[in-house]
Amino acid sequence: MAALWTDRRRLLTGAGGLTAAAALGACANGQIVGFDKAKRSLDICNQGEPLSLDPHKAVGTWENNIIGNMFVGLTTEDAKGEPIAGMAERWETSADGLTWTFQLRRAQWSDGEACDAHDFAFAFRRILNPENMSEYASLLFPIKNAEAVASGRMETGAVGVNALDDLTLEIQLEHPAAYLPQLLMHYTAYPVPKHIVERYGDDWVQPDHIAVNGAFKLVKWWSNYIVHLERNPQFFDAANVVMENLYFYPSNDVNAAARRVLSGEAGWSTRFPSNQVEQLRRDLPGYVRVSQYLTCNYFSFNTAKAPFNDVRVRQALTMAYDRTWVAANIYRTGEQAAYSFVPPGIMEYPGTARYRWADQPIEQRRQAAERLLRAAGFGPNNPLRFEFTHRNTSDNPRVAVIVQSNWRAIAPWVTVELRGVETQVHYANLRAKNFDIGDGAWSADFNDAKNYLFLLETRTGAQNYPSYSNAEYDRLVHESDFEIDAARRGETMSRAEQIALDEAPICTSVFINSTNLVHPDLTGYEDNISDFHRARWFGIRNA
Repeated sequence: MAALWTDRRRLLTGAGGLTAAAALGACANGQIVGFDKAKRSLDICNQGEPLSLDPHKAVGTWENNIIGNMFVGLTTEDAKGEPIAGMAERWETSADGLTWTFQLRRAQWSDGEACDAHDFAFAFRRILNPENMSEYASLLFPIKNAEAVASGRMETGAVGVNALDDLTLEIQLEHPAAYLPQLLMHYTAYPVPKHIVERYGDDWVQPDHIAVNGAFKLVKWWSNYIVHLERNPQFFDAANVVMENLYFYPSNDVNAAARRVLSGEAGWSTRFPSNQVEQLRRDLPGYVRVSQYLTCNYFSFNTAKAPFNDVRVRQALTMAYDRTWVAANIYRTGEQAAYSFVPPGIMEYPGTARYRWADQPIEQRRQAAERLLRAAGFGPNNPLRFEFTHRNTSDNPRVAVIVQSNWRAIAPWVTVELRGVETQVHYANLRAKNFDIGDGAWSADFNDAKNYLFLLETRTGAQNYPSYSNAEYDRLVHESDFEIDAARRGETMSRAEQIALDEAPICTSVFINSTNLVHPDLTGYEDNISDFHRARWFGIRNA
């Protein structure tokens, strides 16, 4: 495919961008300054438009980028993305690992009301209430009775989270979970203001109503245009927050985002076109940030419908996809081909699960794929036809063209139609099972293999995009939850992953890296494998 832009002048004058004269003029007269040091404001090209800023209804990294600046959980991220004390100043764990007791700091919501343990207990019960229909509630199933409450088998009061007093919160677990401090950083575990939610219901998150406990509060949200946050003076660490204003712009088009950074309209873009990395390094010295990232791009087969309920069809298409070529030629920032689901860099995980045919040449795999499809009943007299839907963002449309070519190359009777869909709509279709094969990605919520393997458990529900169900897989993942020995736990999870790879409910693609464009005078931004960058840590060089 031809390059989308090839030089600085073309980048500035490309479709959807400013002309060079207009861009330079805007920067010169001060009307557009993506990183305004005097006003301590930062304009950010975010990956997508949030569907919600309610922590209990958000589903994407682009929403997390905003919400994570507005709220703080019991634990939170430092600049390197590692868990540190958040609302909890300290905590203790029982000898059996099943009871965690958190001592909270005195803190306030942005409206001045106390933010305490009762807000946390209320929040955990709210997100697990089946009437709330939170698609991310399954992340909290390690909590005692959480799954039973979410499925409607128990009342919300049975959730194993209780405020012992205003500043003491107890969390009881179904099984030991050493990763709990990482899990509690996630937005599903954020508190919500009980006094406001009870008054306004789901409208509590509107700018006129919302109260937050984080470093920045919501000022304005113009759908499909801008989300404006400003510094929250009630935040418990407000004295150390440098930035005053954050402006998030939905930026599905990574090329347009790069143009905004180059023209000075934005000081940070959360993605850039990876195939243009060398050009960007020349045109934006000091801006390009590439880092290992706990993210797997993969394609889900809808196993609830023919022909993808046939394992042979899934195996054939998975084998015939040349992910090594895609990693080397579509991405240019050091991505690795994914021959497993759990990415490298996961703690205490052996990483031994792998497609059994991974070392075979692509031509040999393609021939095997044709044999599998013929065995499944497809051929010249019964062609295989299906639709591959993909996100219309970043490098995904370019990957889709290669996917189509690889699968058509199996045999002339294989027909693949492509359909690009706006990101939020695409993920909604995946959750609703409204697809044949759909691309997607999973970025780690916490550094543990369980955060990937739970996606394919029968009980996971909407986020189990392929509707995969295997009793032995479920048994092994469940067994790993109760294994204390880290090495044995990792081996058990690896056995489960191998089952899924063999049955191919998903076709793994590439372990992508994070690619950000960051103004070199923005301090406190640190590369990390989670790609979490909270603005409370940002500062300004040469102010």
